[in-house]
Amino acid sequence: MGVERCSLHVPQAMCEAYDYPRLAAFSRGMEIRIGTVKLIFVSGTASVGPHGETLHVGDFAAQARQAFENARAVLQDAGADWHDAVKVTIYLRDIARDYAELNEVRSAYFDELGVHPYPASTCVEPHVCREALWVEMELLAVVSDESSHDRKQLQTLVSAKGGPR
Repeated sequence: MGVERCSLHVPQAMCEAYDYPRLAAFSRGMEIRIGTVKLIFVSGTASVGPHGETLHVGDFAAQARQAFENARAVLQDAGADWHDAVKVTIYLRDIARDYAELNEVRSAYFDELGVHPYPASTCVEPHVCREALWVEMELLAVVSDESSHDRKQLQTLVSAKGGPR
């Protein structure tokens, strides 16, 4: 069984690495197909616009939401969405200051999309790539050829049991 790879691109949301003035050797995401399963790796994604500009400087909630939306754009380029995410790693510039607000934004965002169960998650406090960026995230999603059917069954099960477990 062979492994197919292709990079993911979302110029409507974020510029490509080669568009930056200084060398940046990365893809916004990478799709790996192994048989009937796709693994989708989303690179560190933040509140960055289509021209590489930092968006929502000084507004943590807006930056967090933009990071979720940018990650979603990469997922959608692979035919996936947040429902397919299995692991997310979130980097916060100041975890003591921003963790509670991150949870509010993340919970509201996932609830809007009906994401249940939630992906596994880790939050850490490193230095992110730009001083004005307060949140960045990377994630892994898994999609099988039967995922859309499985997702509908899961949503029916969650609804029948009265919410996420």
